[in-house]
Amino acid sequence: MGITDLRYTACNTTGMSEVITFKVSREVKERMRKFRDRVNWSVELRGFVERRLRELEAEQRLEAVAKELEKASWSVPTGFSRGSVREDRDRR
Repeated sequence: MGITDLRYTACNTTGMSEVITFKVSREVKERMRKFRDRVNWSVELRGFVERRLRELEAEQRLEAVAKELEKASWSVPTGFSRGSVREDRDRR
């Protein structure tokens, strides 16, 4: 099973486009070709990359927030959670 190059064009923030190349098996390329009248593979791949980048950036921001919280000097007073739960249950 051979590997075939696929290329797609991505827009960067300045509006200029960059070409990215990746390899897929010949079988995948042929299967994609069967649906090229129904699927714009460039748009699909560009969308996937953009979604994945947003996910990775969100994970990175979450990790940064978690590190900041670990450094925080404040804390919840001992017994606060237990008291809050008890208070909520007693209201019912």
